[in-house]
Amino acid sequence: MMKRRGREEELREKILDVDATMQGTLAFRDAVNLRINGSFEGTLDTKGTLTISETAVVKAEIRGENIVVAGRVYGNIIAERELKLIPPGHVTGNITTPRLNILEGAVLDGECHMTAPGSSNSDRFEKNILTAEELAEYLEVDASMVFEWANSGKLPAFKEKDIWKFDRSKIDEWVANGKVM
Repeated sequence: MMKRRGREEELREKILDVDATMQGTLAFRDAVNLRINGSFEGTLDTKGTLTISETAVVKAEIRGENIVVAGRVYGNIIAERELKLIPPGHVTGNITTPRLNILEGAVLDGECHMTAPGSSNSDRFEKNILTAEELAEYLEVDASMVFEWANSGKLPAFKEKDIWKFDRSKIDEWVANGKVM
């Protein structure tokens, strides 16, 4: 019990409140309580608790231990332990978690994949995220075409450490909607 109390006190000390507009990749090695109140676009990889407040608009691929969403999220979420969606929260994207709590008034517009507690979701996530070369093979086009589409914004994509990445489900939707140039 002492170890747990120590960890909880340590987490209370490590609170990061983000009220700004940010873009890029935020990754934490150590547990921290991160609360986003402004807007964020990119990739979030957190340990501890991530809270997306009512005023937040987040366009990102999100991975974390415990995630609470009260704002707007556009992108896929992987919660290793638990995901809570509370009003007026709205998630547009797929979620993967062993524990899900959606309160009345909150909205999930996407698919939910439930996993066994303690299992790693990284394999499922990585299979759904493609590199430019993998996408070129998947679409049967030249890789230079994929880069051109990504750079011009014609293709749903995101950058992770300056490397283009592609969510297979968003690509499939893009193709189904006849957006292939």
